[in-house]
Amino acid sequence: MKLISTDEAAERLGVSGRRVRQLIDEGKLSAQYVGGGYVIDEAMLEGVKVYGKAGRPPGKVSTADKAATGAANVKNGASVKKKGKR
Repeated sequence: MKLISTDEAAERLGVSGRRVRQLIDEGKLSAQYVGGGYVIDEAMLEGVKVYGKAGRPPGKVSTADKAATGAANVKNGASVKKKGKR
């Protein structure tokens, strides 16, 4: 049983130290509080699922981006389809 710090766990998982502490608070990562910080059994890291970088997945367009693009099209003279009765 090898114990590691939250910073080392973060480096191995590819996330921030803050995210590791959040995983501990959520109960998704088991840890012990020792001497003012958490220590984690390195074997526990294998059971943790981390889903890439934070934020919106690539390729997704937000509503704000769609609205901005629509406004730019109106300024350029392009027609904008409206929903509703004709």
